[in-house]
Amino acid sequence: MDAASQLLKQWSDHLQRLCQEGFLDDQFLQLKQLQDEDNPKFVVEVVSLFFDDSEKLLSNMAKALEEKVVDFKQVDAYVHQFKGSSASIGALRLKNGCINFRNYCETQNKEGCLRCLQQLKQECYVLKDNLKALFMLEQQYVAAGGSISKLS
Repeated sequence: MDAASQLLKQWSDHLQRLCQEGFLDDQFLQLKQLQDEDNPKFVVEVVSLFFDDSEKLLSNMAKALEEKVVDFKQVDAYVHQFKGSSASIGALRLKNGCINFRNYCETQNKEGCLRCLQQLKQECYVLKDNLKALFMLEQQYVAAGGSISKLS
């Protein structure tokens, strides 16, 4: 097995593990299908934008929850936006975490909201590291002569 084939297998195994462990869903796989030789960094760019926006949204949620009188409708609006962004890239665990978070917003449970925020931050961190590893394998595969079209 040549280097490109080994890297393709590692990439495929890593992606399969992320899906099996619930980090990613079919939406991510559909996003991957939009990537081709003409736009080889499409998914990396979309995911980078997602993580940039995520940092801002998570920060806004934290600030809103620090207020003496929490505006749960505002917190819920941030969570709703984060849920939509997460769903759009196929970040299943993040999307599901937002569902729980929104339930706590609805009942105005500050402690529950704070726990969910910490969970979302942790899930976001773990997903980002896992996707970095996936994209690194992808770069190595292409550098070894592999074709982007085989990564869809």
